[in-house]
Amino acid sequence: MNTAAAPVQSPRPESGPRAALGLVGFLVACFAAAGIGGVLTGQGTGPWYDSLAKPRWTPPSALFGPVWTALYAAMAVAAWLVWRRAGWSAGGRVPLVLFAVQLALNVAWSGLFFGLKRPDLAAFEIAILWVAILATLIAFFRVSRPAGWLMVPYLLWVTFASALNLAIWQLNAS
Repeated sequence: MNTAAAPVQSPRPESGPRAALGLVGFLVACFAAAGIGGVLTGQGTGPWYDSLAKPRWTPPSALFGPVWTALYAAMAVAAWLVWRRAGWSAGGRVPLVLFAVQLALNVAWSGLFFGLKRPDLAAFEIAILWVAILATLIAFFRVSRPAGWLMVPYLLWVTFASALNLAIWQLNAS
């Protein structure tokens, strides 16, 4: 008689139509956040943003759209990979909640910097966003290494954006 306990099995990875629907759901969530952020960003672009002193290393405005599009797509796929591997079980719940938190913080940054035209508040908020992204990345790595790697460009871009936000704040402090 075998007295060894059966190993705890992880949830069955999602596949087929349900997996495809999951991917669509994560893409919709990420691009909805992008859309809200875009509306908030639109409130501050134009005369206000154009009048700000910016460091020489500020990328051209035309670069931001394509970069963010690629990042939001990668973020959606990363979250989907975690969901496929762990679902909403104990193994997937914390990483996916962290993902939702950092996504909300991402939108909030646009509201602070562009919507309220407050680079000072945005500089503090982006530091919190950076920590949330790092926590999400680490949690994702624990579930799916590819998901973790998909979050690395996002962390790097937000690191750059943090430096840019801080420089703009400092250059325009009254």
